[in-house]
Formats: sequence, structure tokens, C-alpha cells
Amino acid sequence: MRYELYYWGEIQGRGEYVRLALEDVGADYIDVARQPGGTDKMMRQMEKGPTPSFAPPYLKAGKLMIGQTANILLYLGEKHGLAPKTAAGRLWTHQLQLTISDFVVEVHDTHHPIAGGLYYEDQKPEAKRRSADFLEHRVPKYLGYFEAVLNANKAGKGRALVGARTTYADLSLFQVVAGMRYAFPQAMRKAERKFPRVVAVHDAVAARPRIRAYVDSPRRIPFNQMGIFRYYPELDAG
Repeated sequence: MRYELYYWGEIQGRGEYVRLALEDVGADYIDVARQPGGTDKMMRQMEKGPTPSFAPPYLKAGKLMIGQTANILLYLGEKHGLAPKTAAGRLWTHQLQLTISDFVVEVHDTHHPIAGGLYYEDQKPEAKRRSADFLEHRVPKYLGYFEAVLNANKAGKGRALVGARTTYADLSLFQVVAGMRYAFPQAMRKAERKFPRVVAVHDAVAARPRIRAYVDSPRRIPFNQMGIFRYYPELDAG
């Protein structure tokens, strides 16, 4: 089956978590909005069918149309072995992914703390204040949580969040670390010293052959100033 991924073609954003899963399992998929006329097709498709998505990303899998990043990954994880076989294990993985989704929202709000419809330049003082609090309080809370989960998961030996094998939650944690390194390089250099297991997961995922090939290919959209992770030096408290 050839999947159709519908997400903006100029940014990594929330669609990147789905791309990483598809790439890791070697799935046959089309990144629709990166094809000629794909963005228009994506917007038209959102108005069709019995289960329309509020916003991209969404995935066409045969007759299924699945929206929301964590929901898509819940489906792909069970279908392609990126989640445990037990119901409890799948729910735990999904719970971790939802927590990552919360983290990603807070990352976005560092540069758009007032409104997504305003330019960053229209809310710079508020963004600086929000980022300072985010780096001081929220980043240690989130990364500390994942560090504790990794420490408690003896089967993963510090390199997997759930069980002994890589799950889509590990792929997503890789993306979070990579994005944070881009957006807040000085702050992350300090933070990473406290969370070696989180860094180990990033490194383990980065070494996976298909992920390494994807990251080194043109299919991986570079981080940029339109995505969730954006680099503004004035927000990076080193």
C-alpha cells in the first residue's frame, strides 16, 4: 500500500514525526504537498469524507483517512512494528507521544506567545520573556521526565523509551532534540549534560540506517524560520 501524507511542503513541523516513522520502516509514501499542485489537493481533501481533519498532517492509508500526528503514529506503530504488541504497551507509547506533542506546542509558543496569526516581530518582547521561562522551567521538566522514563525502562538500556526496541516515541524524541539544538543551541549545550539518556536516544535513532539516509537526503526539509523550531539568537539564553 502506498501512503499519502498530507502536510505543508516547506516545513518539517508536525508532519516530520510522521515522515520519520514512514522512513524508518521503509514505507512507500507520497509527500503530497511537495508535488506539483499538492498543496491545493491537500486543502481540497480536508473538506472531503466522513472524517475530515481540522488541519494537516493527515494520512491516507487505503480507505482510511487519519488525522493528528499522535493518532497517525498510533496507527503506523501497530501496523509496522514501531510499538509494542500489547495493548498496555501501545497505550504507554501513545501517552509518551502525546506528552511530546505538548512539548512541541510549548516550543512553538516561544516565538508566537500571543497569537499564531501575528508575525514574530509583532511579539518579540513577549517572546523573549516566554522563552526565558521555557528554558529555565519547562525544558528541564520535559527532558527530566523523559530521562526518568528512560532510567526506569531497564529493558531499553537507556536507549529506548518503551521496552527493548525502538518505537515511534523514540523517533519523535530524536526530532525534539534535533529541533531544540537548532532553535536553542546555547541552552541545549548546557541542558544536555543533565540528560544523557535523552541524548543517547537521539544518537541511537540518528544511527539507524534508514534514518541516517533520510536525514542526509533532500527528502529531509531543513529546519527554517517558518517551522515550529526556529532560531532567534535573542531567545537563546546560553
